[in-house]
This record gives sequence, C-alpha cells and structure tokens, in this order.
Amino acid sequence: MSAPSTRARMPSDIDAPDKIVYGLSFRQLAILAVAAVAVYGIWSAAHEVVPLPALIGVAVIAGGLAFGLAVGRRDGLPLDQWLLAAVRHQRSPRTLSTLTPQASELPDWVDAPKVRVALPAPLRLPADAIDGDGQIRLANGVAAIVATGSINLGLRTEAEQQAAVDSFGRWLNSLARPTQIVVSAQPVDLASHATQLDARAGSLAHPALRDAAADHAEFLAELASKRDPLRRQILVTTHADPALGAHAAARHADDTARALTSVGVTARALDGAAATAALAAAADPFRPPRPGGQAAPDAVITTPAPRKRKTRT
Repeated sequence: MSAPSTRARMPSDIDAPDKIVYGLSFRQLAILAVAAVAVYGIWSAAHEVVPLPALIGVAVIAGGLAFGLAVGRRDGLPLDQWLLAAVRHQRSPRTLSTLTPQASELPDWVDAPKVRVALPAPLRLPADAIDGDGQIRLANGVAAIVATGSINLGLRTEAEQQAAVDSFGRWLNSLARPTQIVVSAQPVDLASHATQLDARAGSLAHPALRDAAADHAEFLAELASKRDPLRRQILVTTHADPALGAHAAARHADDTARALTSVGVTARALDGAAATAALAAAADPFRPPRPGGQAAPDAVITTPAPRKRKTRT
C-alpha cells in the first residue's frame, strides 16, 4: 500500500504586491492619486479662463494616461518602472572602461577634435577578483558558484517526489544569507565536437570503435547543420561573510553541493577557472569559450618567437 501523497497549494506569483482597493496595489493607487491631485489643481486654476469642454478633454486624457501607467505592463515590468528604466538607459553612458579617466580634458599633445567626444565612463562591476578556490570578492562580502543539474519528478514515484521536495525544502530553510539560483539556456557548439571526434576516431584501437566514432561525428555534424541545440545550465550563487574565515564562501559552496546532492542532482562547487568561464558565458552566452582560458588583468601575455626560415644557398 503506497503512502498517501501530500499536496499543498502555492500561489503562482509569490512576489505579487498586496491588493488594497479594487484589485489595485499601493503603488497603483499612489499613481492614480497623484494624477487626480494634478488634474484637480489644473481644474481649480484654469476653470475660469479655459472652456469647460477643453478642461474635460484634458482631464480624460490625463486620467487615461495615468490609468495606463498604473495598470500597464511591458516586458514583465510595470509600465512606470519600465519607463524609468528606459530613461536611465538613455541617460547612461554608452562606452565604459575598466580604467578610470583621470581628467576630463584631453592632453596638450592631442589634437582636439572639432566635435565634442564623450570620454568613457568607469565600468563598475559587483565583483573585482576571483581566487583559485572559486571565491568571488564582492563589495559587501564573498560569493561562490555551484553548478548543478536537474531531476525529472515525473519519472519518480510519489514517495520519491515527496522525499526530493522535502530535501529541497530543508535546504531552502537552512539558508541564512542571500542565495541566487539562475536557470539559463546556452547554445551548444556541436560542429567543433564533431570535428574533434572525427579527428580522433582514427587513433582508436578497434575498427568497431573507429566506425562508431565516425558515425557519431557524422550524426553530430548533421544535427548541428539542421538545428541550434541548447543546453540548460543551473548555477547557484552562495554568499558568505568574510568575517567567518578566508574560505567561508568555498566552504558554504561545498555544503550547498552536498545538500543538493541529497536531493538527487549532480552538483559541484566551481573553482576559479570554472567560475570565470561561467561568468564570461553569462555575460556573452553566444561566444564560444576560448580553449586557453582568459588571462588575469595583471598577467603578461607573450607570443612565441617567429621561426626563422632556412634559406638555401
């Protein structure tokens, strides 16, 4: 006899603001109240000199705009927040640099252009260093990243589903500092995998293995030519207080990986190189990773000396 399943109702949007009056939140009521006060002020100041139909038309237009601003949404955001973000985007500098400009004027030995050129603004990132253990130094603490997989609850029994949900709930209840879970889809470069597999197929010992590798490389190449495959990436960023120790974030990431492993997923704490690659892929997901990795800001990059060609006499 199977154990009875426990089901609980959860709201679809737990971050939805509370409704105050007529299904409107406090923010929406504040927008409508400000618009009403502004329309009333215009009406009181101009009703003796402006015709009544013109004032009614202005009041209807202003009320419609205020109502649309209060209840409208765009790209998942309230319309007022979306417009505020658009204004900030238009006023923000287009060119950013990691080097802070020391002066706003050009040196004397530089020919000043005829038109005014905007200097790049300093690029301020939330993180400024990543050590070998994968700890990311932030302005208000340190963080570490845990890469984890996923499980299909539909293929498990009700008892296994309940156990997985209980384990995940215990991990959520154990969190004492902010934790971020990011689920993203990134493109997979199957063409390069097919090329590498086809190049290494000839070095296999058994003919059957060589044939299987060649067939798989052909399958990957055909799949890459017809589709744009994506892979799901789940990253869990854990924060820690530097006062708890030099390796507090790395220790917290290891604890998170062990807790998520008990749920039934594969999880591992990322080291410095893997964390750097994960952040670079998050910033530009459509750029293929560099095979040699990325150099540190203070590293000296050198190239091998050019080979001398032999000349025949």
